[in-house]
Amino acid sequence: MALNFTQFATEGNTFLKKYAKEMNLANNTDKAGRILSSILHALRDVITTQESLQLISQFPMFLKAVYVNGWTIQKRQKIKTMTEFIDLVRKYDGVTSVHDFESDEVAENYIDTTFIILRKYISLGELEDLRTVLPKNLKSMIYQNIMF
Repeated sequence: MALNFTQFATEGNTFLKKYAKEMNLANNTDKAGRILSSILHALRDVITTQESLQLISQFPMFLKAVYVNGWTIQKRQKIKTMTEFIDLVRKYDGVTSVHDFESDEVAENYIDTTFIILRKYISLGELEDLRTVLPKNLKSMIYQNIMF
């Protein structure tokens, strides 16, 4: 199998443009990319390594690359609430988090919208598996917004 990095880049850029529009960010793909990356990196810290691998097996190459970028497998973070998850997302966003996630409400909306958009790539069975490994107070970001 030949790797076509140009195709991966094209698919990634197309996705990012659509993602930015869905997130009401106009054409700000830089901000959209930071938000997507921060949310995915926070998620991988909260779920098991096995669940991460099952999840990314369903992603196209460009999303796999975003998910694993900078990943060092370590013990799961003990995140129990949406506020703690948002704090973790902001940590991954770094200094730009003040501008990217202006409030908890905006952050939660971005998180919800991200999972709705990712539904295109993730089977319902995998979403249910993902939901089972999430802490009780985070299950709603998968269940309420995607499965119904």
